[in-house]
Amino acid sequence: MRRAPAAARCGCAREPEAALRIGTNVWIGSEPLYLARELGRLDPAAVQLVEYPSASEVLRAYRNQAIDGMVISLDELFGLAVDGLQPRIILVVDVSHGADVVVGRRGMQTMRDLKGKSVAVESGALGAFVLSRALALNGMQASDVNVVHLESNEQPSAFEKGQVDGAVTFDPYRAQFLRAGATTLFDSTQIPGEIVDLVAVRASVLEKQPKASTGAARRLVRCDRLHEERSQGRGATHGNSPADDRRAVPGGPARASMFRPARKISGCSAARHRSWR
Repeated sequence: MRRAPAAARCGCAREPEAALRIGTNVWIGSEPLYLARELGRLDPAAVQLVEYPSASEVLRAYRNQAIDGMVISLDELFGLAVDGLQPRIILVVDVSHGADVVVGRRGMQTMRDLKGKSVAVESGALGAFVLSRALALNGMQASDVNVVHLESNEQPSAFEKGQVDGAVTFDPYRAQFLRAGATTLFDSTQIPGEIVDLVAVRASVLEKQPKASTGAARRLVRCDRLHEERSQGRGATHGNSPADDRRAVPGGPARASMFRPARKISGCSAARHRSWR
């Protein structure tokens, strides 16, 4: 008579690891993930994408333990780490090269034209860092502008209604601003290498579900390769056109894709994290 494996006899067989719930917000860097899901290439038993309208909502969901991990900027990750929430990087996604911008009213030409004006900022997320760098590089301080706390999905309508004169934004929202007559005053090509996007999971999740975490990283890398192969002629997954998805600073990509498992990121300091509360 055949005997069951020892693990089964003693009742100590490990249960399959649950799917990782990864939070994302609407931005072009997440497109490879949604394309893969749309084509059935992202196994829902391994990775489940949870969509939120803004980065602030993703951060809140992580803080409330509604998700296991998230697509997040390095600057936002520092804030979570400082608060003791133990995010662990499993994948480096991309580096912003013109996709993060500060926009202003038609006729404005430089950041100095925003002095004394109202600027919409998603303060608890990456927007605060982008604005601080844009001001510093133009010899300005935070007190030179009136910061209006708005999440990214709320900003275009506030601009159209005249409630703000500028905003820190990114595609697909940047395209909405430009259609409304906005002009670009600053973009991330002026701070090369400073905006890095990542996939991070909770430390406890990484310890309890190591296979799911490493498997998710491998699947996300394959998603990016799939996106590269199909980037021409596909429909958008978040309501913005393929042209909007690919829009970039002339002569270069909006975000330089570099999906790869993360090992170590050196030269980074929590002092880079800055927000207005």
